[in-house]
This record gives sequence, structure tokens and C-alpha cells, in this order.
Amino acid sequence: WIMNKERRNRISVVNSRLNVLAEELEHIKEEEGYYYDNIPENLQGSMRAEESEDIIDILDEVTEHIREVVDQLREI
Repeated sequence: WIMNKERRNRISVVNSRLNVLAEELEHIKEEEGYYYDNIPENLQGSMRAEESEDIIDILDEVTEHIREVVDQLREI
């Protein structure tokens, strides 16, 4: 790959931003996980509990995809 230094630097900046976003999403996922883990037993089957579990799964998946993009951009 032939790319000039300025474009390579811009990609590096974007990659750093993506990494920060992935970390932020990871923290949000952990907070939601803490909330989910502390749902009272009688509410564990509630719609809110199911939504929380879905949110955790989605945040995990999105974070994983962002980290894959970060890894791919490092190859440039």
C-alpha cells in the first residue's frame, strides 16, 4: 500500500478515536451488566430485564466490530 504520510496520520487519528469509543461502549456495557445483575429476582423475567440483556449483547457485538476495524486499520 502506498499512502502519503498525511493520510496515514489521519487514519491513525480516526483509529485512536474508534478505540476510545470502543472503550466507552465497554464501560457502558459494564454499567448495564451491573444493573442487570442487581435486578431483583421477582423482576428478572420482566421486559426491562430482557431489554437490559439485549442491550448488553448489542453493546458487546458493536464493541467487537469496532475493535476489528481498529485492528484492520492498524494494518494500513
